[in-house]
Amino acid sequence: MKFQTHSHRFADLVLQQDENKSTYDELIEAISSISDADIAEHFKSMTRVGKKSISQSINHLIRERLGESWNPEAPIFQDDDYAGETWRLDFAKGPISVEVAFNHGGDIAWNLLKPVLASELNHVKKKIQTKVGIIICATSELKKRGGFDSAIGDYEKFLRYLKPLQNVLTTPILFIGLLPPASFKLDPKNNKGVIIYEPDSGIK
Repeated sequence: MKFQTHSHRFADLVLQQDENKSTYDELIEAISSISDADIAEHFKSMTRVGKKSISQSINHLIRERLGESWNPEAPIFQDDDYAGETWRLDFAKGPISVEVAFNHGGDIAWNLLKPVLASELNHVKKKIQTKVGIIICATSELKKRGGFDSAIGDYEKFLRYLKPLQNVLTTPILFIGLLPPASFKLDPKNNKGVIIYEPDSGIK
């Protein structure tokens, strides 16, 4: 997949430091290796009634490509009172925390705060201690062409939150805005996820 990025608090520079670079490169390779055909093939294999967007396919492929060396659904805290889904990151490895944020726009502030919790000291005993966060989200164009619900928080909306939350978001965060497949889109008139291929796409 192709993507665009935005760096908060010099996250791009932090991720190029020696102790972070190889882990960051793994993530970028995982995302970049996902082709349009991979997404379309997985999406067509899904049997869920009423499937409407390619979000689950993208999530699945990122998880698959990252492999076993990344910790999925990584708990931020050790305390059992803070062990549920609310207090987990989608992925973590070494100094990097990752959220794949395809959820409702009302959750943007919480998605932004989780990498901060994973990086800062806390009164609750920590399970992980990272240095930089990465938030992967859909651009508005992917949201439109990929059949995403109109209520999800997109890349552009995430960036609008940064100015008022500047003093709260003390952790470097890199935003990765995923671009839509070039060779297909989902039919916006069909709520069952019908793929429309572009001419000469090369995939069927």
